[in-house]
Formats: sequence, structure tokens, C-alpha cells
Amino acid sequence: MQSCDPAPPTAPRRPWQRVMHGDVVADPYAWMRDKHDPELLTYLTAENDYTAAATASLTTLADEIYADLDARTQQSDLSVPDFVRHRDGRCFWYYLRTTEGLEYPTYHRAPATDVDRLPELTGIPEGEQLLLDANELAQGQEFFALGAFEVSPDGNKLAYSIDRVGAERYRLEFLDLASGELLAEPTPEVAAGGCWCSDDAFCYLTMDDAWRPDAVWRHALGGSEPDRLLLQEPDERFWLGVSESRDRALVVISLSSKSTSEAWLLATDDAAAVPRVITGRRAGVEYDVEVASDRLFIVHNDGAPDFALAQAPLGATDATAWETVWPGEAGVRLLGVAAYDRALVMSLRREGLARLVIRPRDAAGELGPGHELEFDEPLFSVDADGSEDADTDRIRFSYQSMVTPELVCEYRLDTGERRVLKQRPVLDHPRFGPYRAADYVQRREWARAPDGTVIPISLVHRADVPLDGSAGCLLYGYGAYEVTVAPSFSIARLSALDRGYVFAIAHVRGGGELGRAWYEAGRLEHKQNTFTDFVACARHLVAAGYTRAQRLGAEGGSAGGLLIGAAINLAPDAFAAVHAAVPFVDALTTILDPDLPLTVIEWEEWGDPLHDEAAYWRMKGYSPYENIRPQEYPQILVTASLNDTRVEVTEPAKWVARLRHDVGAAQRVLLKTELVAGHGGVSGRYAGWRDLAWELAWLIDRTSAT
Repeated sequence: MQSCDPAPPTAPRRPWQRVMHGDVVADPYAWMRDKHDPELLTYLTAENDYTAAATASLTTLADEIYADLDARTQQSDLSVPDFVRHRDGRCFWYYLRTTEGLEYPTYHRAPATDVDRLPELTGIPEGEQLLLDANELAQGQEFFALGAFEVSPDGNKLAYSIDRVGAERYRLEFLDLASGELLAEPTPEVAAGGCWCSDDAFCYLTMDDAWRPDAVWRHALGGSEPDRLLLQEPDERFWLGVSESRDRALVVISLSSKSTSEAWLLATDDAAAVPRVITGRRAGVEYDVEVASDRLFIVHNDGAPDFALAQAPLGATDATAWETVWPGEAGVRLLGVAAYDRALVMSLRREGLARLVIRPRDAAGELGPGHELEFDEPLFSVDADGSEDADTDRIRFSYQSMVTPELVCEYRLDTGERRVLKQRPVLDHPRFGPYRAADYVQRREWARAPDGTVIPISLVHRADVPLDGSAGCLLYGYGAYEVTVAPSFSIARLSALDRGYVFAIAHVRGGGELGRAWYEAGRLEHKQNTFTDFVACARHLVAAGYTRAQRLGAEGGSAGGLLIGAAINLAPDAFAAVHAAVPFVDALTTILDPDLPLTVIEWEEWGDPLHDEAAYWRMKGYSPYENIRPQEYPQILVTASLNDTRVEVTEPAKWVARLRHDVGAAQRVLLKTELVAGHGGVSGRYAGWRDLAWELAWLIDRTSAT
């Protein structure tokens, strides 16, 4: 239970004013914008010390939850191997291995003789070769992340990139897989991603000062010439991505803003080739290109709000060459397609759930009628797993639900036969026993928002939990960027469920659960709907008997942290405790500053308050930092990362300081900052488990029945 806190830190207050559109705002914590100010680091360290002291009583529960994860997780394991046929005819199974006691996976391959002879998922396959040991690369580092892992088309080289601080800027390396030696290939600091454009040339991305991937380059290995710039995007609203086609004949360069996109193709058989555009950008038109061996498939929203499918010749350079294949359907969001010689796999979302539709292709490549893969659970998540081989007779997909651990399945395109290749194991727990899906219930509820819109809620609980309002409940939300929070399985979540908790996901507007219109209804001038939807979901869970406000905790991260901050300003009585992770809580100040990382990109999501007075006042009306009130808030846990480039540590630090000052010392708010980590928090699975266990322990403790 709660301990007696020591006195919380007091952040210095320094005079500073923001003057914008005739509005004068005092911000005494604006000095925290300078992450290099020694006083800020002193303050963050003091907050960490205070949080540790204030939560010392959580140690036992956090250790129990960590032990839950340790007991239930098969720690030495092998991923389902992927079959890859290289240009010289050699075939390999590629997979990664986790080993008990090690923080990071190791990456391997083994010779493959037959695609039907999948290696055993235990033991060591014959001829196994270690490609990369992430534990060795992370040795002595407090943070480690891979940004790329790409084997060359001939199978002889590996390109990989490393971030050792969490700032999402990477060092690119090239490894000779025959000798195991690093190649002396100088490259600049790069963005995540990249792809091979030939056996001896690699395409990578660089970023501008705002952390925006803005240029794609071609690096020829072993050459003396400087890297060649393939494409650079000056418009600060757009960021670049790069990938290769399934047959490796083309590199696809994608340029995207929040509402407009453009794609270019680069031939890989000519070292001097220059990219060519598929069709020029038009404001508000988004499209993605899937390269088949004989044509292009284009997923686009030109005249189809939930996206349609077109096809075009490989050499198309304008949308006039697009021929409609599927015109789209209102409320059915087309997410993307994967093209193989024998079939086209369409990924859709309908009624809040992902779907897969298989459309066979005949000998001429023409599409036949599609059929949807059916599943018998009311809530589920399904994703197509792409194969590198266009000439395949099978595809894979992953499937899970809130009660079904993830399955990796194979689907035969010729016979329609399905088989399970692997299900994520959940080991027996010494206290709670074996995991049985039948012991749990998942269902969908619907909350009614203030404007009458019904908001879906996915939830799960043990079948024996009484639904009389006495149970604890954890409510999760996000609600931005058209991101869908899928009803998926979590071993960590079992620690709450088996302690009598209900877990719920609020599928609020601003996400993508119910099509593009659902997203549009929660962005720009409609952003307030996201926050009132979340409060409506919290009220519904209480009214329906799942919990009571005194036992309801809420959680969200990044834009979901903005959701949490705005919701407790609107309805502090609806929650007992909230966890805001890397929260975007000083949104207006950040979006007003075009010099900050990624700000200009964000204007199409939130509005441009710098140049648009209406957007300014709209954002000021909901930004959590601007709307703290002298009212009784729930207990608040804020987690942040010093090297976060997406949500600067300034935001959560300012929010906590202002909450304490404006609401008073009685307000229980905690700030914990990872001093060597980025937006995703600590790296390493055991370190991640420790943080997850501690955060869950805090939520359970603060929403306990006593």
C-alpha cells in the first residue's frame, strides 16, 4: 500500500512569457526546454529519487509481477524460420533466437533444402550460422536498438544499424557473412531502415536537424566514389521511407505527410539509374505502391475515403494509367496489399477488426474473386506476414485475440489449407497454474459519447470476476494518427487479470478502428472528441458494473499521454490513478515551435497554431499543461526518457512541476525519467520487464480495494 512520501522536489520558476495571437501566457517552467541545462538534470534526478522513495512499498508487488513474467515466458526460444532463396540459388532459413538470461536476441540462418521441411523449433538446426549477436553489440551499453537488419540479395553481406542512446540516429555497419569481418565502409549517421539495391550497393536514409528522414542515398561498397544522393525532400511536412520490391528489381522510395503521399521507383540493375515518380503528389491524396512481377498495385484514397485498389503497368508515371480493381467500400478501410504471382492478399479493417482477403491470380496475373479468412472469436487481430518470394504457393499470417496467444499460421494458396506453425507458449504459473483461454472472457462493449456517437470498448477479464462494480479495472487509450489499438494477447496483462482486474481498450475517435471517418472525427477541429470519448468509456465501465471510479486506472503513452492529461482535466473524478508514458502534454508550446524535432510534420495532425489563430485557441483549450485546474486529481504517474526525440522530456517535466505548484502539495504526482533511453523506454527484455512490472504494480496498488 501507499507509503508516507518525503517532500517532493520543487522546480525553479523563472519569468517567461509567450505572446501569440494577442494572448499573453506566463510559463515559469519554459527554461526546461534546454535539455542541456544542468539544473534540469538535477531536477530530473531529484524527481527519480523522490519517486523511488515514495514507491518503496511497491517492491514486493513489483517483484511478484516480474516473477509472473519470468515464470510464464519461455525465455529460450526460436522464431518461426523464414525461407529465403538468394540470387545464386542458395536457400536458407532465417530466424532469431532468445536465450534465458540474455537481454537481446541473436540472429541466425541455416541451410534450407525444402520449403516444406521447416526446422524443428527446438534445438539447433543443422549448419546453423550466427549472423549477429545483439548481446555482444550491446555489451557495456545502457541502451541498444537495431534500426536495420538486411541481408544482401546474394546472401553474402549483412547491413545493420545501431542506436546506443535512444535518440533514433543510427550507425550503419556492413558485415561479410563468409568471414565474419566488418567491412570498412564509412557512412554518415542514418535514420532507421534501408535496403539493398544490388549485391554491392545499399540505400539508406539521412535526417535533417528536425529528425525528419529527408534524403535517400546510394552507397556502393568497396568504391572510392562518394555516396550518391537519389532523392531529397525539402518540404518539411514530408518524411521519406525506402524498401525493395519482392523480386528485388526495384527500390520503392515513399514520401509521406500526414495527408499526402508520393512514391518513386528506382531500377536496381543500373548503378546510374535515377528514381522515377509513380504519380506526382496532390494535396489530400495518399497512395502506397506494391510492386508485383508484372504490374503495380496502388492503394489510394483518390475519391475513396476508406481507400480503393488500382493496378497500373510497371512503367506508369501518372495516375491516368491506374485501372480500378476494387473501388473501396465506406467503413471498410483498405490497409494494404501484398502481391504474389499466384495471389493478392488484401488487408482490411471492418467493424473495428482486421481482416485478410485472398484474391487468386491466374496465369496472366489477372485477379479472381476474393475470399475472406474466417475466425470464430468475437475479437481478434490478424496480420499478413510478407514472404520474400513472389513465386510462392503459401503465405503466413499471425493471429491472436485477448485470450488466444499469438499463432503463426501458414495458408496454402493452392488448396486453402491452414496449419499452425507455432503458438506463443504461456508456461504454467506456480501460483495461478496453467493458462487456459476458457478461464477468461473477452467481449465488446459500447459507450455513448456526449454527441451520441457509440464508442467501442474491447475488454477481457477472468470468467469468475464478479461484475458488481467491485473489480479493479485498467483502461487503455491512444486515439491519434489513425492508429488502431488491436485486441491482442499479453502475458504481462495476465498479472492484472489473475488478480481480479478487468482490462479494457477504449477505441476512441482519432484512431482508425472504424475507418477513415473515425480518424477524421478525432483530429484537428474535432480533437476534443478523443478526450470526451475516453471519459465516456470510463463512465460506461462503471455504469455497466465492471468497476467503480475508486478502482479505475487509466494508461496511455505519447499521444495517448495527451489523452490521459486531457481526460483528467475534464473528469478527474472518473479515475483513481493514471499512468501517462512519454506524454505529449505541452502540445501547444511544442507545435508552436517549428525548430523542434518533427513539429512541422505534426501540423497536419493537430493544426498549425503558429499561423492559424483558430488552431491556436483550439489547442490551448485542450493541451493538458495549459488547462491544469485547482481541483482534486487522481494519482498520477508520469514516465519519460531524457533522449526522447518525439516527445521531449521537457513536456512531462513541466507538467509535473506545474501540477504540484498549481494544485498543491496534496496532489500525488510522480515523475520517473530514464536518463539513457528514447521514446520507447529502456532496451533489453529483462530491463523492460522490470519497468513494466513496476508500472503495473503502481496501478494495481493505487486502485486496490482497500
